[in-house]
Parts: sequence; C-alpha cells; structure tokens
Amino acid sequence: MDLGLKGRVAIVGGGRKGLGRACADSLAQEGANLVICSRNAGELDRAAGEISAASGVEVLAVAGDLTQLSDIQTLIKRTVDHFGRLDVLVNNSGGPPAGRAADISEEVWRQSIDMALMFFIRMSQEAIPPMKGKRWGRIVNILASSVYQPIDNLVTSGVTRLGAVAFAKSLADEVGRDNILVNNVAPGYLLTDRMMHIFETRSADTGANVKDLLQAHSSTIPVGRLGRPEELGDLVAFLSSEKNSYTTGATILVDGGVVRSVM
Repeated sequence: MDLGLKGRVAIVGGGRKGLGRACADSLAQEGANLVICSRNAGELDRAAGEISAASGVEVLAVAGDLTQLSDIQTLIKRTVDHFGRLDVLVNNSGGPPAGRAADISEEVWRQSIDMALMFFIRMSQEAIPPMKGKRWGRIVNILASSVYQPIDNLVTSGVTRLGAVAFAKSLADEVGRDNILVNNVAPGYLLTDRMMHIFETRSADTGANVKDLLQAHSSTIPVGRLGRPEELGDLVAFLSSEKNSYTTGATILVDGGVVRSVM
C-alpha cells in the first residue's frame, strides 16, 4: 500500500533512538523527508545518516531541548526554512519522573507537566500555522498506556498524558476543517533499549535471569510477547499519511491487549 507520504516533510521528536527512531524509520521507508531532534548532536547526526542511507530520503538533524519553547520555535523555523513546508509532526518525548500519588513533590509535578504535557501543547501550537498554510497536516502524539490504566509508581505519566489527550481532542475539533488530523498512540510494553534496561536493572536487584523476567512478563500480555518498536512506528506512519483521511481525535492502544478496559 502506498501511503502517499513520498515528498512529505515530517518532524519526529526524539528521533535518534527508541520509539522515536522506529517512527522515523517507518516514515522514511514511505518516502517522507525527515527532521529529527534530540539533545545529543553527535548521536543525532549519526542517526540521520543511518536513516538517510537506508531509505534515500533527506534527513535534517536539529539538536535541541524540546522542553524549551525557544528550541521548539527554532526547530519549526529550520524545518520550514529548509524544506519549505511541514506536513507531519510526531510528538515524542521522554517519560516524566517516577513517583506515587500520595507523596510526589511539587517540584516533580512541575517538571512532569513541563515534560509530558506542555511539550505536546507547545509543539502542536508552533506546527499548526505552516500546516494551515498548506491546508494539510497530521499530528501524532506518542503517549503511554497509563492514559487508560494506572502504572505502578508512574502517577505523573497518567496525569500529564491524560491532559495531553484532552488537549489533542480539543485541537482536533478546532483544526479538522483545515484538513489537519490529530491523534494519539498509547504504547504498552515495547522492546526498546529503555525497556531492556528496566529488566536488566530488575535482574540485578533480584538475581533473576533477564530472559526469565521477560518470559514472565510476556505471559501477562494476551498476545504472549512484548511488542516491537516498528509495530508502533508503522501505525504512526499510517496515521500520518494521506490514507488516513477520517480518523482524528482518537487514542489508539499499541499494547498487545494488556489493557483490559472496554472504554
């Protein structure tokens, strides 16, 4: 299936590794030119070269701190100055600090809101004007399954990302007639380097074998395994494409069925 992304321009936050890299790879395979952003300029340049070599698309690397409005504004400006357009925005950021509802500090709440709520708001607000200028745009927010079901010791994730869901729903309502569609994806347990680090840390703490821990965790997931990052990346590519012409304001789980709620 041709998704109609050839020649489109997509920004992918955190595009050098993990879920952001999976999204960048999937978009590049469909022919979209990319702008990827993260703090580490050296690793970002290396990732840009790898993606371009594998797909043949142009990849612009823009180093910056996407918790800062000024860096977001620079990212959008450099994209439009370089390519003359912005069609797709994939909002992906690191998770907020861990913590429990009863005792998390005011400072951690402020940090979490900045990282995992204001990030989505700022990126989207800055991207809307160039999309409106072309009367076409796709925004996809990478959230977490915590928007449906609490995750132990991650109350900050659920609270802030539910705010991002509400923002995306309102934004979708406002910009739909400009042919700008806004959606969220909510990954569960996907086998990224970060996820492996969590299991390796748990292994060091408990003495259990990493493979055994992975198998035990996989047994709690209806499909019987952890997800692959590219399974999320391919969904993001579809939601970012011309083939998606009617889905907006949605939040889609990519979790192998681990969230059992019916709503």
